[in-house]
Amino acid sequence: MASELIALVVEDNEDLNAIFSSALEKAGYTSQSVYDGAAALRFLSEIVPAMVILDLHMPKVGGDVVLKNIRSDSRLDDTTVIVVTADHRFAEALQLQKEMLLLKPVSFSQLSELASRFVPKQGSLVQ
Repeated sequence: MASELIALVVEDNEDLNAIFSSALEKAGYTSQSVYDGAAALRFLSEIVPAMVILDLHMPKVGGDVVLKNIRSDSRLDDTTVIVVTADHRFAEALQLQKEMLLLKPVSFSQLSELASRFVPKQGSLVQ
């Protein structure tokens, strides 16, 4: 039995959150949505998602803090993080090394195609 691929969408804009969630589901993930950084930190303390779509400008706790927490938690070492932001200067200032960066606007098909590249191929053995 294949394990469930969970993707966390951390985006405070409800419309974008819904679009990102749908794109991830099309790519083969079960998506979970949160709308602020504090909720993201709570989720990540309990669940290890395969992927996180992370907006940098979030209410309560910024996306940069969420990213720092992800990268300092060894449980999340294999979690793919895609940073989605309209603020390229802020993203550059973070000196993103392991993360992929998508500048808004991001299309449904762009995110779905990118996310699908990380879904394990059918027939591959997961042990």
